[in-house]
Amino acid sequence: MRKNKLNALIFSFLLLIAFAPVLRAEGGETAGGEGKFQPKDMIFHHVTDSHDWHLFDTKNADGTLHPVSIPLPVILYCGGNFDVFMSSAFDHGKAQVSKGDRTYSIDAHNHIKEAGGRKVMDFSITKNVASMMISALLLILVFSAVAGGYSKRKGQAPKGIQSFFEPIIVFVRDEVAIPNIGEKKAHKYLPYLLTIFFFIWINNLLGLLPTGANASGNIAFTLTLAAITGIVTNISGTSTYWGHIFWTPGVPLWLRPIMLPVEIIGILTKPFALMIRLFANITAGHIVILSMVSLIFIFKSYAVALPAGFFVMAMTVLELFVALLQAYIFTLLSALFIGLALEEHHHEEGHEHSHH
Repeated sequence: MRKNKLNALIFSFLLLIAFAPVLRAEGGETAGGEGKFQPKDMIFHHVTDSHDWHLFDTKNADGTLHPVSIPLPVILYCGGNFDVFMSSAFDHGKAQVSKGDRTYSIDAHNHIKEAGGRKVMDFSITKNVASMMISALLLILVFSAVAGGYSKRKGQAPKGIQSFFEPIIVFVRDEVAIPNIGEKKAHKYLPYLLTIFFFIWINNLLGLLPTGANASGNIAFTLTLAAITGIVTNISGTSTYWGHIFWTPGVPLWLRPIMLPVEIIGILTKPFALMIRLFANITAGHIVILSMVSLIFIFKSYAVALPAGFFVMAMTVLELFVALLQAYIFTLLSALFIGLALEEHHHEEGHEHSHH
C-alpha cells in the first residue's frame, strides 16, 4: 500500500514537471495586451533573470494581462548612495522610483537605469539569487538531517533520507573523487565536489518546476562555479604542475617560450569549458521545450497541440536526467582538473611526456 502511494506521488511529480512549461506559458495568449502571442518574448522571459518572481498572469476587465509576482529586494548603488526598495515599486516596468535626486526605471530586459545617466551598480536579490538561496537552504536542511542520521546510527544501516543520499555520496567518492584525485588526497576535496554536485543538481531541478528560476542557465552562475574550480585547481597545483606550465619538459629548448602562452591559455580554457558546457546544455533544454510549447499557442490547433504536448512531456522528463547528468559532468571534470594539478611526475630531459 505504501509502495503504491509512493509510485502515485512520483508519477504526479513527473506530470507536474512535464507540464511545467505549459503552466509557465498559460498567460502567453497575448503580449502587451495586443492579442498576439510573441514566442520570443515568452522564451526569453523564462530563461533570463528578473527582479521579481513571476507566478502567473490574470486578465483585467478590459482584457489586458496583469502579471502576478512576488516582489524581491532591489539594492542599488548610485552616486555614492545605497538605495533599497522592493521591486513592486516599479509596477512591472510601468513606474519610476525616486530616491533623493535619483530616479530609477527598469526596462523590458530587467536592466535598471538612472534618469540622469549616472552609473548604477545593481546588488539586488533577483529571482536567480533567491533560487540559489533556496537551494543553499535545502542543502543545509537535507545534509544536516543526513549527518544527524550518521551520528545517531553509527555502524547501522542507513534509514530514511540517509538511505537515499548515501549511495550518491559514495558514488561521488568512489567513482569521481578517488579515481581522478587519488585515494590519499581525495578526501580533502570531497566536501567541495559534493557541494557543487548537489548545488548544481538542486538548482537544475528547481529550474524545471513551474515558475522556477533558470539559475543554471545564467552565465554568471556557471562562471562563478567554474572560477571557483579554477581557483581550487591552481591553488592545489604542485611544483610539477607549475613547472609544466612555465618550463614545459620534454620539448626542445627553443620551443619552451612558445609553449608558455599556450599553457597559460590552458589554465583559462579549463574553467571556460566548464562554464559554457553547463550554461549551454541547461539553456538549450529550456529553449527547446518552450519552443514546442509556443507551437500550441501559435497554431491553436489540436492537431499541433497533442503531438507538441507529448513531445514536451518527453523532453521535460528527459531534462530530469539532464539535470543530474550536467551536475555529474561538472563535478567529474572539476575532479579531473584538480587531479591533474596534484599529479606528480618525474621528467627526464630529452624524453617526451604528455601532461594531458
